[in-house]
Amino acid sequence: MSRYTGPKFKLSRRLGISLSGTGKDLKRAFPPGQHGPNSRRKISGYGLQLMEKQKLRHMYGLSEKQFHNLFVKATKIKGIAGDNFIVLLESRLDNLVYRLAFANTRAGARQLVAHGHITVNGKKVDIASYSVSVGDVIGLRERSRSMKSVKEAIESRVHLPGYLEFNESAVEGKYTRLAERAELSQEIDLQQIVEFYSR
Repeated sequence: MSRYTGPKFKLSRRLGISLSGTGKDLKRAFPPGQHGPNSRRKISGYGLQLMEKQKLRHMYGLSEKQFHNLFVKATKIKGIAGDNFIVLLESRLDNLVYRLAFANTRAGARQLVAHGHITVNGKKVDIASYSVSVGDVIGLRERSRSMKSVKEAIESRVHLPGYLEFNESAVEGKYTRLAERAELSQEIDLQQIVEFYSR
């Protein structure tokens, strides 16, 4: 299955989570469709697992194949599979560009990376799925620092995760340590996702 390109607000309402991170997509707190507000359909155990998986997949904007391959990689790392999975998702370059607020959304961050605006340790990297290592410095190319969208995104940032440091004068951020589960969204039940892939 390829990356979802349909209406994001409808998808957020169906999954019951703000995929944009702004909360604007959940102004109507019920699923889309004619019978959305009155839907009382019982969801099976498998349905709950699938929904949790879809929430996380769409939150990070990955295709089904990318998401599954990353989970398989997480299971091969020593430790708890769910926690390893989150660390791998968070260490993607497009996600860290979003966390540093170079863009307002992960989709916008992915576009910045793909268009060659982002550097890692001073070298241009245009692969959104690039895995950033602890200690790496993520910055903007010189010609990209004056972009209006980037300036507005940085100015509107309300939170910087504890595993990132930001140097305002150099307009760059450093990935100082691995993310911890407690620092991330608690709206996702990782155990359900682990069980989904363990069937």
